[in-house]
Amino acid sequence: MIVGMGSDLVDIRRIERSIERFGDRFLTRVFTEDERSLCDGRGDRVGAYAKRFAAKEACSKALGTGIQESVYWHHMEVRTASGGKPSMVLTDGAMSAAQALAPDSSDIRVHVTTTDEYPYAQAFVVIEAV
Repeated sequence: MIVGMGSDLVDIRRIERSIERFGDRFLTRVFTEDERSLCDGRGDRVGAYAKRFAAKEACSKALGTGIQESVYWHHMEVRTASGGKPSMVLTDGAMSAAQALAPDSSDIRVHVTTTDEYPYAQAFVVIEAV
């Protein structure tokens, strides 16, 4: 059963300005080491970061928590399968929030899709309890 759903739209130029202004401080605050490594290797580096940012925001909305003390940026990691399909792994506070939405003994599955059309990046997240 679906226990949460969220979407987010971000202006890629806003993410670019944050990277230019704050550099690694912004990137390490929001993205995991694996996410930074993957994005930094992309031709469209800023677009890759923007899609992941939107996915994390969408996930926090699906959880009903937003980004706060118990659900932090690093608790949601966007990964990319070899075919390019995005996925999301929840840990710590984000996983606890997802489990609180689901019936006991449920497995949590997070479905994510991202897209971009300059100057925007968009993401949708559905959290499912199985």
